Amino acid sequence: MDEQQILQRIHALVDEEHELRSQNASAGPEHNARLTHLEETLDQCWDLLRRRRARREAGMNPDEAEAAPVSQVENYLQ
Repeated sequence: MDEQQILQRIHALVDEEHELRSQNASAGPEHNARLTHLEETLDQCWDLLRRRRARREAGMNPDEAEAAPVSQVENYLQ
């Protein structure tokens, strides 16, 4: 997945997240589970984009960057 595809995916996920957040939060556990999944997937996409850009800046092949598992990206310190 190249950077343009990652950015398109991010935009689609953000649009879906905004749509879900505008709905009634009491929609049930499926609603909350989907929001959690969207947040995790967004974190993975942003992380992959950063990894690709870092590899490019270091003169390395950005196509060799891999998405980190959710367990890793969700535990980054902010």
